[in-house]
Amino acid sequence: MGTDAENVRERLTALKAELLELSRSGREDRRPVELDQQSVGRLSRQDSLQVQAMAQAADVRRLQEVRRIDAALQRLDDGEYGWCTECGEAIEARRLEIDPASPRCAGCA
Repeated sequence: MGTDAENVRERLTALKAELLELSRSGREDRRPVELDQQSVGRLSRQDSLQVQAMAQAADVRRLQEVRRIDAALQRLDDGEYGWCTECGEAIEARRLEIDPASPRCAGCA
């Protein structure tokens, strides 16, 4: 495995670790909102529900990105990294610099 592949693996692994850490640290915001109207007013409860919904949506997006990273790592292991999963052509280097988990070339994206 060349230095470039090792650098890509390190970038992908670091990005995955960062996303998983963000997911772990956001658990508190995703917890169920209490129904106790005595301790939390109606507007505060609505705010809490909104924070919860946004946190859950962000977590879904993070986990989707983790799956994309895992797929890119698998392509790296299989020797298929850098090739479009749609047309089989090479993915532009600049595209991979911006998004190392990109599975498609610009034409197929």
